[in-house]
Amino acid sequence: MFQDFETAGDGAQGAARLAKLREVMAEEGLDAFMVPRADAHQGEYVADADARLRWLTGFSGSAGQAIVTADRAGIFVDGRYRVQVRAEVDLDKFTPVNFPETRPAEWLREALPDGGRVGFDPWLHPHREIEDLRRKLEAENINFIPVANLVDRIWPVRPAPPVGKVRSHDDAVAGATAAEKRAEIAETLRKAGQSVAILTLADSLSWLLNIRGADLPRNPVVLGFAAIEADGTVQLFADPAKFDEPVRTRLGNEVSIIHPDGFEAALANIDGPVRLDPATAPEAIFQILSDQGTTIIEGNDPVVLPKARKNDAEIAGMREAHLTDGAVMARFLAWLDATAPGDLTEIDVVETLESLRREAGILDISFDTICGVGAHAALPHYRVSRESNARLESGQVLLVDSGGQYANGTTDITRTMAVGDVGQAAREAFTRVLQGMIAVSRLRFPKGLAGRDIDPVARAPLWSAGLDFDHGTGHGVGAALCVHEGPARISRASEIPLEPGMILSNEPGYYREGAFGIRIENLLVVTEADSPDGRDMLGFETLTFTPIDRHMIVTAMLSPAERDWLNAYHAEVLEKIGPRVDVETRLWLERATAAV
Repeated sequence: MFQDFETAGDGAQGAARLAKLREVMAEEGLDAFMVPRADAHQGEYVADADARLRWLTGFSGSAGQAIVTADRAGIFVDGRYRVQVRAEVDLDKFTPVNFPETRPAEWLREALPDGGRVGFDPWLHPHREIEDLRRKLEAENINFIPVANLVDRIWPVRPAPPVGKVRSHDDAVAGATAAEKRAEIAETLRKAGQSVAILTLADSLSWLLNIRGADLPRNPVVLGFAAIEADGTVQLFADPAKFDEPVRTRLGNEVSIIHPDGFEAALANIDGPVRLDPATAPEAIFQILSDQGTTIIEGNDPVVLPKARKNDAEIAGMREAHLTDGAVMARFLAWLDATAPGDLTEIDVVETLESLRREAGILDISFDTICGVGAHAALPHYRVSRESNARLESGQVLLVDSGGQYANGTTDITRTMAVGDVGQAAREAFTRVLQGMIAVSRLRFPKGLAGRDIDPVARAPLWSAGLDFDHGTGHGVGAALCVHEGPARISRASEIPLEPGMILSNEPGYYREGAFGIRIENLLVVTEADSPDGRDMLGFETLTFTPIDRHMIVTAMLSPAERDWLNAYHAEVLEKIGPRVDVETRLWLERATAAV
């Protein structure tokens, strides 16, 4: 299995580890120290060697930060993790802080009323974050001091950095060669008068060079840094042991592979102007270049938008991956319908789904499957363990959020199913979530709108009943790359205009703590849309084809247009997926996609 079911964090050690951290803080003359859930590449997943927040606190979520003072230890989490964090950390020592309602600057202002020295590892915090904190707290005499990581000093047996083997990504699936991509980015630099760009995001350098890696679970990226010159040559700072001769040959002579230990020395020899993304590049790189007088031009990572705007080949690969995955999901849901509740547990469900995906040829799952029944479904990022493993019971709601990494694409799908009669409240909430998902799917909108403009469309049916959910409506998705990809998303916080070729999730939800959780998710690609008066309009093409549980729908709540969309969607599911499944699954699929 790709997924294991061991308990991710160990909160029982939090008190002793916190005490040791405070000892070294005192030795360094620090009044506070920040421990983010991040590595130098700011990805969603981190290697075990970089899981400092989990080691210190026991919290295993994919986003968060602890700030420790002599008498306080706040752990900042967003709405996805507010129940989880309380179950994983020692609440006598760590106090959960609701983020973004309370931000680190506000918390530090209260925690250090007389000012103080706040230590941080400059490799783990982006430049913009540190500059923002310094600006907001300068008047309070709170100073931010870069230091070698204090957690590393007290971590007795820290795991070694990963050395996952690098593989080449097929040019035909990528839609462009690495040389063509390098030339495109180099032209961007020349037009801007910049001599070099430093890439710190692992998915950026992996996309640019048409390589994929095995350094992290779920995300097929190569960890490292890259410097791309205005002539298209690249210095790639990654462990050479990861690269075999065929991959080296394919990269060619214009790409040099240098051990990461040489990165800081290479920075000292770079001539500016140097393009750096302040939102993602570590503060340490800004410090090194500034100290030697190198001209820095702050600008977005030049790879991010080209990567987000999928080309025709990437979209074709994603379509095919979703059809393959749709057949898997049909087999899975047919099995579940025939078996549940029986003696099934959450782990049984996860293992069965992963086994079916493995038969279909996945290289990995695209994230740890979220499979929660009953109250567990109300935890948006619940991860089942052997300790938490619950049995399916009649009358419960089951939520399964999962995906696969295929050679030609990345999938991410959520379906919420009824196990027996789940009651009217859950069905009404499900229907409102479905209405929001349909509204986004059907939407046409003017070019120039951002995710924040689309987000309310998904929430309106819930808002009308006084309900809401505490996560974004959708995230960007990579093509055979990271399942969570920037910069675009459907969220009230996103100001990035949507563009044709961007692939996004559409996943409104609703969560009633202690009772049930609901989420329905399809992936969409942004497309050009017709307009009767010639306006520049965009819309969405659905990539995901899997039945939506009709037992959960209060049909009378649907408008005629919503009912038409659902029936047309289910007809397309049957048309596209029916020929890809066995006879027994096909018969189930016909019943599951019958018109309402």
